[in-house]
Amino acid sequence: MTRKPFLTPTRRQFLAGTTSLLAAPALAQDLSEAEDPSYDPLRPPPEPEPNVVRNISAFRAKDWRPYFDNLKRGAILVDIDSRALHYWSEDQSVYKLFPSSVPLSDDLTRRGRTRVVRKVEGPGWAPTPNMRKRNPEWPAYIPPGPDNPLGTHALYLSWKYYRIHGTHDTRKIGRRSSNGCIGLYNEHIAQLFELARNGTQVLLI
Repeated sequence: MTRKPFLTPTRRQFLAGTTSLLAAPALAQDLSEAEDPSYDPLRPPPEPEPNVVRNISAFRAKDWRPYFDNLKRGAILVDIDSRALHYWSEDQSVYKLFPSSVPLSDDLTRRGRTRVVRKVEGPGWAPTPNMRKRNPEWPAYIPPGPDNPLGTHALYLSWKYYRIHGTHDTRKIGRRSSNGCIGLYNEHIAQLFELARNGTQVLLI
């Protein structure tokens, strides 16, 4: 297999993916049927302990080649440990690095390969039947808007209940704060939404 030569991201490309690290919005999670019953996506997250910091200093540009055989239809790498999302375009002309929210614990974390199967701008959110049983006070549906846990855009993955999406709550970005989904600032998910396609490869490590 012939691979295109890796193009080291320019300073401008790197900065384009990392601007607004400290000022912007964060994750609202999508949950599976087996989520923590105490989790409430409609309630703000608790404030972290004083010694808990966002690991922005851990962000580093990566080479796609250790993770993907090719860049067909583009590729998204989510690094759970560094809480960062990397995107490479198919022709290697675009590289983005975004801070992200990640699952709260290892048992809520799914790792492996999946793909983008649907893109929705202005997603609505509906709790699963099990969520409604545990929380009958929750609305059956939340339309797009400032109260929606999915933010302004969502990339639906081939794994059921898993998404990469935006959030109106900026406090969660850079932290372990979700029950499975990966969250981005709304302005960053808008950029990724334009770049990613149905079929874009996704790897969570």
